[in-house]
Amino acid sequence: MKKHIPNLLTLGNLFCGVLATIFAVEGNFNAAGFLVVLGIFFDFFDGFAARLLNVSGELGKQLDSLADMVTSGVVPGIIMFKLIYKSTYVYYEPLNLDTSISLNDIYTYICLLGLLLTLGACYRLAKFNIDTRQSDSFIGLPTPAMSLFVISLPLIQEYSSIDFVQNLIDNNYFLIAITLLLTYLMNAEIPLFSLKFKEYSFKNNVIKYLFLLISLVMIITLQYLSIPLIITLYVILSIISNYGKKATV
Repeated sequence: MKKHIPNLLTLGNLFCGVLATIFAVEGNFNAAGFLVVLGIFFDFFDGFAARLLNVSGELGKQLDSLADMVTSGVVPGIIMFKLIYKSTYVYYEPLNLDTSISLNDIYTYICLLGLLLTLGACYRLAKFNIDTRQSDSFIGLPTPAMSLFVISLPLIQEYSSIDFVQNLIDNNYFLIAITLLLTYLMNAEIPLFSLKFKEYSFKNNVIKYLFLLISLVMIITLQYLSIPLIITLYVILSIISNYGKKATV
């Protein structure tokens, strides 16, 4: 029975992703965000359980990517779709109260750009399954990180008291730029460090400890706003670490 435990956790991730998809379509971004976070929690522990029970296998690897495709691919794409639609429609049709989505509406075709996140996530997950270089680190932004970035945007918009940030998220050009950047980062040949520790010495894990410390401070002080900042910091520190390694070679 123990070989099925990691797969059950992976299916838990998929279940959360399907529910999050339903809530995202309905515009309930709070519930969708909570379920994505819960799904990512399952995603983390299915691999942990597989290693602990020594039952890793090809089925689990494929199942994991299929579940991630929903939780960290479909859901953020839908959320970005709806955010771009809302920002575009409000800008061009401020007096029109009918914001229902129609294929006869030109604004629908603009917000389809949000679904590039779903396509980019699919491509990245497929590459990840056949890329032997990503056992101890990542090449390109992991899909859960992208998903967390996107689900934080409507939450920041709702709960942040900073007008500049709210206006930025209401700007469809900003949202489209974020979509293109995240899609690129997921599939870029940029090495990013993993938070897995082979050993815990400070000297060999300076970047990881620095990242965790700054992230903790950000979460306490900035709350939802900390999420995109933490992911941005993760990419920046990875690039700095890569340059540092090249300089010492």
